[in-house]
Parts: sequence; structure tokens; C-alpha cells
Amino acid sequence: MNNAENVVIKVKSVNISERKGTTKHPVDFIELNSLGVKGDAHSGSWHRQVSMLGVESMDKFTKASGLPVKYGDFAENITTEGLELFSTKPGDRFVGACVELEVTQIGKSCHGDGCTIYRKVGNCVMPKEGIFVRVIKGGKLKAGDELTFFPKVYKIKIITLSDRASRGEYKDLSGPEVEKNIKEFFSKLNWQHEVDVEVIPDDEELLTSRLKECKDSKFDMVITTGGTGIGPRDITPDVVEKMLDKQIPGIMEHIRLKYGAEKPNALLSRGVAGIMGSTFVYTLPGSVKAVKEYMAEILKVQKHLFLMLMGIDSH
Repeated sequence: MNNAENVVIKVKSVNISERKGTTKHPVDFIELNSLGVKGDAHSGSWHRQVSMLGVESMDKFTKASGLPVKYGDFAENITTEGLELFSTKPGDRFVGACVELEVTQIGKSCHGDGCTIYRKVGNCVMPKEGIFVRVIKGGKLKAGDELTFFPKVYKIKIITLSDRASRGEYKDLSGPEVEKNIKEFFSKLNWQHEVDVEVIPDDEELLTSRLKECKDSKFDMVITTGGTGIGPRDITPDVVEKMLDKQIPGIMEHIRLKYGAEKPNALLSRGVAGIMGSTFVYTLPGSVKAVKEYMAEILKVQKHLFLMLMGIDSH
């Protein structure tokens, strides 16, 4: 089954091991806390606190290998039924009556014959089809419990600043170009997303209001176009910079140098990048050509940045 909202999965088994690299054994219940599964070797202050594997993956292994396996044989803490877990993405959540878990990683490196699991069953499905989660809300979990799957939906706001376009004197093309690039980026990752596009005048008070709304509503990303030059109405970087909690100057510096080497006018853009609360903000020039150039560089690192902000080491 692919990602879908409100899918309910059943917990088939909960399992623990006292040492890493070994199979786990089923227990009556597990207690989830801020470090993972209490008493399990993999618990700790990191992003791979709890491992999960679906019986769908175990059944495929048994069919292909002819080897019977038991719950916990692949070192999973939680064995589930009802969703192909490897189709989930970082940021997705599983919510039960007493617990809440957030997906942090799909699969892992295989230790080969240096691993007890590999030596016992001759292969391991965890590297490809197991997932790891961290505990958002702790509590007890046992076989028979149900978890509801909630996929993360990334929210992106695109704001074009242009007095003339806002008055309808010409059609904005830069915002739609950003939207096209964003949709292609998220579609390739198979990450769910929503995009809101708006054209406003070059107005400091209005832009400030929109940015505050996006921060309060926890948008994942805001991209502006227009207003990055030195004209009297070019106020976008000045407004955005005041609202950033952390700047990411390297991205814009790289873009200016890369394209300014051949076209010196590219060095005149004052675009800035950074984080406003939990929202990434980028200010792009208003031309379609510049949008294409900027988005090509920004999107090279955006997946990594999303994971970094979630506290996930994706190196």
C-alpha cells in the first residue's frame, strides 16, 4: 500500500534486544520515552531511536528465500501490518492512543556477515525496507494496538513583489516558474506538498505581514521574487533580513559568483536566504531566467536542509 492519509496499521509485535547487531525477542509491551524503547540497545539521543518493519516486507523475504522468520528476527522494535513502511518519508508520523512517532530514516547500511541477523537468516530486509522513527510522545505500546499514519505535507508560499503585476498591468511569470520548479522537486522525492502563490505590491508592511503569517502557520518554505535590486521600491531583502533567525549566506553568494563571472549584472542582486522560525526563506530576482538559475542551485541542497532542520544527520 502506498502513502495515504488516515491509514490505520496494526502492531503485530513489539521486540527488544539488549545488544546491538542481534535479533530482538518479542515482549508483552514496550515503553517508549524520549530516548526510544526503554531497555533496548538502540535507545539514545539520536534520530534512529526505534526501528519498524512491516510484515509485508517479511512475507516478501520468506517467499523469496523460503526461510521462515519470526517477529524481531530483523531487529525491528515494532512489527506492523497494513502499510509498506518503506514508502513513508522523513517527517511522516504514526499516532496511537498513547504514543506518537516521527519517521527519520528509510533503511540503513547493511553490516553483512558481521551481523547476527545476517548470519542467522542469510539476508536482511531492514537495510532496504525497514524504517527508523523517533519518539515525539512516549507511552506503552503492545501487539494489537493501532497506529494512524499521517504523512507530512510540506507547505510552500511563493510571493511575487511587483507594483505593476499587482495592478494587473502585466502577467507575472516569475512566480509560476518558481512553482513549476518546486512541484518538480517534491514530485521527484515523492513528498506531499501544497503551494500557495500570491502577487503583492512592493510594500514593506504587507510583505512583513505575509512573512509573519507564514512563520505562525509553520510554512516550510517561503520564496519571494522581485525587489532584490537597488531601486527605490526594491525592499524585499531588507524586510526579509530583519525577520531571519539564521542566515544562510553561502547559497546566494555562490549563485551571484557563479553567474556574475560571465554576467556582472548578476552581482547586483541583493538576495538573501535563511531561516525564520522553522521556515526557510529565499529572495529571488524577478526575471524568469534568474529564477531558473537560482532554483537550480537552491534545490540541490534543500532536501539536506529540511533534514538538518529536523535534527536528522543525512551525511
